[in-house]
Amino acid sequence: MVLGCSGWMWGLQGISIPQPAPCPGGIPSDEDPRSPRVTLTRHRSLRKTLRDRGQLSQFWKAHKIDMVQYSEDCSAFTAANEPLINYLDMEYFGQISIGTPPQNFTVVFDTGSSNLWVPSVYCTSKACTEHARFQPSHSSTYQPVGVPFSIQYGTGSLTGVIGSDQVTVEGLTVTNQQFAESVSEPGKTFLDAEFDGILGLAYPSLAVDGVTPVFDNMMAQNLVELPIFSVYMSSNPDSPLGGELLFGGFDPSRFTGTLNWVPVTQQGYWQIHLDNVQVGGTVAFCKDGCQAIVDTGTSLLTGPTKDIKKLQKYIGATPMDGEYAVECSNLNVMPDVTFTINGLPYTLTPQAYTLMVRPQAHPQLPPARCRDQKSPFLPQIGWARGRPQLCSFSSPQEYSDGMAFCTSGFQGMDVAPPAGPLWVLGDVFIRQFYSVFDRGNNRVGLAPAAP
Repeated sequence: MVLGCSGWMWGLQGISIPQPAPCPGGIPSDEDPRSPRVTLTRHRSLRKTLRDRGQLSQFWKAHKIDMVQYSEDCSAFTAANEPLINYLDMEYFGQISIGTPPQNFTVVFDTGSSNLWVPSVYCTSKACTEHARFQPSHSSTYQPVGVPFSIQYGTGSLTGVIGSDQVTVEGLTVTNQQFAESVSEPGKTFLDAEFDGILGLAYPSLAVDGVTPVFDNMMAQNLVELPIFSVYMSSNPDSPLGGELLFGGFDPSRFTGTLNWVPVTQQGYWQIHLDNVQVGGTVAFCKDGCQAIVDTGTSLLTGPTKDIKKLQKYIGATPMDGEYAVECSNLNVMPDVTFTINGLPYTLTPQAYTLMVRPQAHPQLPPARCRDQKSPFLPQIGWARGRPQLCSFSSPQEYSDGMAFCTSGFQGMDVAPPAGPLWVLGDVFIRQFYSVFDRGNNRVGLAPAAP
């Protein structure tokens, strides 16, 4: 699944906690060729680009998405039906190459899907012409497969054909890797996106057309030291390192304390059991337990729409131009949101679950809307101009000259049974908690990310 935010900190930073003992089998060293590090660079998300152009509301209407009342109809949510909204906020991308000689592509490494796809030179969509495109005739190792490929994205579909070639990820070359070459991409969905394609890292059961995922082939071809990979995402928007994906091991310098291992409950997504969700120390959602997935391909943190609407109210977020806004000066009085997983608390501070935005242009904004503040988790304080209500900004001038405003990092998304309902712990969560994905033991390891 492919939803970004910036500049956050975790509540226990600065506390000295002993480093973990080596895991069974050892932690691969930096020099081990079978534990390559993929540098993730951070780019401006599509949502930010559209907001700067004043085109965000137009995007919602064009794709029939009501971001305030209901995020998107995911009733047919399957491995081949990807919620369009997920791609708006992607910020962390890495490089791969396909073919001989290598053809380079920028991709999202997505633990919420299992296929690899890139644009084909035969693609006629405008989105393809703006990105790197794979030319099979230029690769001596390419083999056609010819099986049709299709994934539904919101109101349009990405279609293509399956081919086979060698895929190189930071020095690891996977041979005979099947991947999709897209020949049609929906509308303007991917036109302004700063990535060319997607490399899925979920379980094989999610793969469209039964294609073996890249990491499964890495394991089968003995290219990795251990059957695990780990993800670090920097919370510092000014850091030259956006993040890091490590195949075949994990890096203790990227987290504090010890990894807490959580069993995978269903082998499709990286799905785990969520004990409950607390707001300000009080259990507010998932009181009897529920299911969640750890997903690098979703930038925001999503949950059932009815729960997220209540959560937005609890944190004092107000609908504004299809998003939920909060007053940046209120972050110090907003409640923590805690996800209890395997008996342990994983707490997001307001600084972690909000996005500070510094627009580069004047978005088209609706008139001011105010309502009485009724959140039991917030003190009765004024919001924009000392008034005892919560109000959205009233004029573009309040955004002008680079003035910052804050939006919620929570997003409603309904996943219908039997796959759902699901909470999706996307990059908002992963930035705060280093994540290790262990295929050998079917578990996820979580620990506070190093500052």
